[in-house]
Amino acid sequence: MQTECTQLAEGFQGLGRRAVVVQFDGGTITSDGGGLLLREVEQRTRIVERFAACFTDHRRPEYIEHTVGELVAQRVYGLALGYEDLNDHDQLRRDPLLAVLAEKRDPLGTTRKRAADRGAALAGKSTLNRLELTVPETAAGARYQKIALDPAAVDQLLVEVFLDAHAAAPEWIILDVDATDDPVHGQQEGRFFHGYYGHYCYLPLYIFCGEHLLVARLRAADREAAAGAVEEVERLVTQIRARWPAVKIVVRGDSGFCRERLLAWCEAQAEVFYVVGVARNARLERELQPALAQAQQECATTQRAARRFHEFAYQPRESWSRARRVIGKAEVLPGGPNPRFIVTNLPAATHPGQLLYELVYCARGDMENRIKEQQLALFADRTSTATLRANQVRLYCASVAYLLLHALRRLGLAGSALARAQCGTIRTKLLKIGAQIRVTVRKVWVALSSAYPYQAVFAHVLARLHALPVVGRAP
Repeated sequence: MQTECTQLAEGFQGLGRRAVVVQFDGGTITSDGGGLLLREVEQRTRIVERFAACFTDHRRPEYIEHTVGELVAQRVYGLALGYEDLNDHDQLRRDPLLAVLAEKRDPLGTTRKRAADRGAALAGKSTLNRLELTVPETAAGARYQKIALDPAAVDQLLVEVFLDAHAAAPEWIILDVDATDDPVHGQQEGRFFHGYYGHYCYLPLYIFCGEHLLVARLRAADREAAAGAVEEVERLVTQIRARWPAVKIVVRGDSGFCRERLLAWCEAQAEVFYVVGVARNARLERELQPALAQAQQECATTQRAARRFHEFAYQPRESWSRARRVIGKAEVLPGGPNPRFIVTNLPAATHPGQLLYELVYCARGDMENRIKEQQLALFADRTSTATLRANQVRLYCASVAYLLLHALRRLGLAGSALARAQCGTIRTKLLKIGAQIRVTVRKVWVALSSAYPYQAVFAHVLARLHALPVVGRAP
């Protein structure tokens, strides 16, 4: 649809003798041509469709122009393509490519019921915000907020997507548990000042297995990091073991998760282990002192970092119910000593202390990259609506957008230069492609920019996706 032209000719310097004339008259052009790859991923995973099935629609069918599936797809694809705000959709609703991604049969919106809506195939912000503002308990009788989300169904979906990504059950998996701050700048429900982070925030709990997101739980910040971790881990282990009964599971976290409840729960399960950091204290440091003295002597001689490892049985006087295996890292850097400790129930005979610390525990740092992808690239920290429940819905939408981009990375980008790229890089280099859209009776023509520099990667991804079967829609 041709939009009203805005003349900008006066704002640009000429090129030699040529004037540079700029106008908003290009017609149906999108900056997100690569989003079609996300649609191909969705055809092979049905992640967005399964997320939409977690909503219950109480609207009267005769009044509906946008199905729940279309609304959810519009919101999730918008986040994946970099549009964090619902306000963005008052313009995006006119983007025919986003309409194609949302499976709108009329991507130009020429058949909308109201004349004022024609030319805009998608929903505006006022319709989309019903996804997050609906209260499930009152949805059936509400006037506007009538699309209710089932949080338990979404929690189950996150794990199902992880399980479906494996052709066979692995022998071992590691569940990384961590909390982070989500700063808030208004009077949102559940906001509290957190002394460690130094600002008002939420304290979401994340659990990943490698790059797979399993839990994204928004919490008020008036609690410790480990609050609710046992319940989440127990739910995950139950669902995972239902499909993979013999898998061995390691729970990994920093010292904020070194709590008796979590350690004891793991010990009470078959083939569930933990590798968790332990906060330094005087007793632990005294136990490590001989190894630390050796490392100090080596560092003084070589002027390079030196480390020794020492393991021992340790039980705090009050907080632990039993003595447990603790591994101490006696490290001395040129700037001074840097002792660290972990606790585990993995047997020493098969898991030596140094390898356990260096190869298993230290690898948990990669989870920080996954959290950054969630918070920064998928806008999981855009929790600015009034209620904790509505902000949890936003976090779920960001989480599903992450699942979609991760599936693109896992299924399409393997073997390419972007195989390990983060979500923000994938968006910039693979999805943000200028394209002209032309809709005819039989075809949607998408003319991608001839100057796009990653055409070979684009073709590589498409070829890999085409080698995978298309999954049929749910009945």
